[in-house]
Order: sequence, then structure tokens, then C-alpha cells
Amino acid sequence: MTYAIPTTAMPTPTDPLACFGPIVAPRLAAGVDERPYEGFSLTPHAPTIGAEISGIRLSGNLSDAVMSELRRALLEWKVLFFRGQNISRAEHRAFAEKWGALEQHPFYKYTQPGQTDVDVATLAKDATAVGAENIWHNDVTWHEHPSFAAILRAVEIPEVGGDTLWADTGAAYDLLPDDIKQRIDGLEAEHDWIRSFGSGMPADAIELLRPQFPPVRHPVVRVIPEIGRRVLFVNVAFTQRIVGMPEDESNELLRLLYRHVMRPELQVRLRWQPDTIAMWDNRACQHYASSDYFPARRVMDRISIVGDKPVGVRG
Repeated sequence: MTYAIPTTAMPTPTDPLACFGPIVAPRLAAGVDERPYEGFSLTPHAPTIGAEISGIRLSGNLSDAVMSELRRALLEWKVLFFRGQNISRAEHRAFAEKWGALEQHPFYKYTQPGQTDVDVATLAKDATAVGAENIWHNDVTWHEHPSFAAILRAVEIPEVGGDTLWADTGAAYDLLPDDIKQRIDGLEAEHDWIRSFGSGMPADAIELLRPQFPPVRHPVVRVIPEIGRRVLFVNVAFTQRIVGMPEDESNELLRLLYRHVMRPELQVRLRWQPDTIAMWDNRACQHYASSDYFPARRVMDRISIVGDKPVGVRG
């Protein structure tokens, strides 16, 4: 559904995204039928995004049928949670390899000192290395081929705090007014890493990596090819500007889209427990790691799956 601007006196009545009532988007893309899962149990955590999977062991020999259903669940729910998965670093990697080639993050050796096997990134945060991932983002959109998905495993968690949140960018697109959809469907945005990862790197590293990773352009509205779902593909961390648009107009439009994605109705929040694993479709959602546990320690192992070049509404 597309929501209407209220006609009664309300705060910011000229806001094109003003809505004071139900904010409900379809969970599935048009034409996709809802079917039960036979290889595991699935419990939704929010209406459109986030579901807990039970009844399988990720360290086991998952059948082709179960993997096919997991792929469908990821497309339909965008984020999957697995509890009670006491698996090793090697088993984490083996499960990730079932989804595709593993991504070698080019910057972790600069931002995560001591990192050796860069396909499994250990994100250790404490009083000396504070959590700084508390900004809404899709991973590595500054890359020509941004990550398809990521798998995050809880290694050590604080007694309280340190939750992770995800926002459904497909639902966000569906709920935009039609005139805004028409305005953004054919646009491209520039993405870059220099103001994020670059801020923590030595100058010689930036000089070495810059030619390999120049700014890239991606569609503002990305299409998920397996199901034809349109999703917003701009984020606060890495999107720099709308291509071909005056700076003030670009900034205004991006702020509007960012604020829309941040609506709580489009989100799911995970409270980590020992042996919890979360996997998300990086194409179809943004995430945010709450940095409210300082000076406690939080350690996560993260693996990303190589993605493809984003395709927009007009190809």
C-alpha cells in the first residue's frame, strides 16, 4: 500500500512522507506465493523482516532441499536468526561457502589490526576499540559488486546491550508515495569509502587502494533478480550524492530516503545470546549495530558472500 498525507492538522503537514497510523507493507514481492517450509521451523520476529529458524544444525550436512528452502527464506524474510549454534570458526566458514564465494575485505587489515584470515573478520570491541558500526548501511556499496549476504556469529557478548537492527528496504520502497517512486526509479547514486573506512587508514594505504576502488555508481532503486523486488539502495555510510542532481536537491532527497528507511515499523531487532548466528541479504536490507555496551566487550565473527553488480529498474 501507499500511504496518504493526512488532511487534518498534524506536525510537519507538508512532509511528503508524513504518516500517523498503520505503516504496513507486503512482505513478499508481487506474484510470489507464500508456501510452508518443510525442512525446518520458521518463527517471524517482525511483519516483513526477520525470522528465526529452528530444527537444523548449521554445522551438519544440510541437504540440497534444506539449502533451497533457506535461500527462499532469506529472500522472503531478508534476515534469518539461528539460536543454539555452537559452531567453530571453520564450521562457520563451511556454512558460508554453501552460499557462494567468500569475500576478502580489502580494508580489514588496516581497520582490524592483527586480522589474518580476512574472509572471517573478527570484530572485537571493548574500552580500547569502541564499536563504531552504529550507522545505518548496506555493506561495501562502494564496491562494483557489493556483498550478496553476510553471516555474523556471536563469539562474546555483553551482559546487556550490543543488539543489531535491520531495516527492510523493499518495504521502504513499497511504502513510498507514487510520485517519489517515479522520481527515483531511474536515478543513480555515487558510493565511496573514503569518508568511512578511509578515515582510519594511513595515507599510504589510501594512496595504494584508491585506484583499485574509485567511486562507483549504483541505481537508487535496485531490483532483486530472483523475485523482481524493488529495494532502496542508498545508505548514510557510503552514498555520496545523486548523480546529475544539484547538491542541495540531492542532499534533500537522500535525507528523505534515509529518514524513511529508519522507521521502526520497517525494522527488526536482535538481542544476541551465546551461540546465535544472524544471516542477512545485504541487497535487501540495511543494518545498524547498537553501540550501547561501552566499556564492555563484544566479539563477533563475520563472513560476507560475494555479490553481483546491482541492476536498476531500467536495467
